[in-house]
Amino acid sequence: MSTPVQQKEAPLDLTRYAWLSIFTGIAVFGLKIGAYKFTGSVGLLSDALESIVNIVAAIIALLALKTAMKPADERHHFGRGKAEYFSAQIEGFMILLAAIVIVATAVERLLKPQPLENPGWGLAISTLATGLNAGVSFILIRAGRAHRSPVLVADGKHLLTDVWTSVGVLVGVGLVYATGWLRLDALVALAVGLNIIVTGFNLLRESTSGLLDKSLSDEDHEIIVGILQAHESETVKFHQLQTREAGRDRFVSMHVLVPANWTIQQGHDLSEEIEAKIVEALPGTAVSTHVEPLEDPRSWEDVHAGSHRWN
Repeated sequence: MSTPVQQKEAPLDLTRYAWLSIFTGIAVFGLKIGAYKFTGSVGLLSDALESIVNIVAAIIALLALKTAMKPADERHHFGRGKAEYFSAQIEGFMILLAAIVIVATAVERLLKPQPLENPGWGLAISTLATGLNAGVSFILIRAGRAHRSPVLVADGKHLLTDVWTSVGVLVGVGLVYATGWLRLDALVALAVGLNIIVTGFNLLRESTSGLLDKSLSDEDHEIIVGILQAHESETVKFHQLQTREAGRDRFVSMHVLVPANWTIQQGHDLSEEIEAKIVEALPGTAVSTHVEPLEDPRSWEDVHAGSHRWN
């Protein structure tokens, strides 16, 4: 027999973080345009135009969050949690694109160093915009990890790449002024670009893993196994434990082996108790159990290679 999938509470609305990212992107764009107006620096204008990418990414994140929040229906039995991974992948590609442009520009400046302009108030305004981006990026990453939202983590990391870019520019300018060596500016930018490439690849790897039905973390598995071991005995066994995550959603299924002379009610009560404890320990989890007779050899033959083993 199979018990129904455990009903979950409505997902927490995280769209306020996406709106924060959108408004921050607009504000940062305005500040950087102001810095360009003060200085006439093409470099600062390019930095400002890059902020448009951040605004587009934040809008994509907002749409992904709204899609992921929609409840399961007749065509999407497990909900739409994976929508967050698609947004995270778009952010990953945007990060890589930005990094490639940075590295290409740095290489060009390394081969053909040019005197730096004196941005004055422009750099001060750009520093303010960078600080704003940094604060919001940390808020997004922290919220994304706390609520297990890939799209918020991705958006936060995307903003953070903009921060590192701006910090690299400021550090490079400072070093050039201190040493007079023009190529230091390009070397710092090159290091920043390479670091951002690593961030982009890691983000793509994580989001792709989620699309491929990655199992829950080792920490989550330890919690589930601990609950099952507390109920395991000579007459109650478990196997075929399988887990996966889709954005913020967790899915757990397993086989519960009980004596053949148990009533349906006994098997059902045990399954309900186990499901309730897992959901209590891991909120937002959908649990499905399949009760089988312990003495039937067929119950032991349907263990698939992909199931989690703890014995």
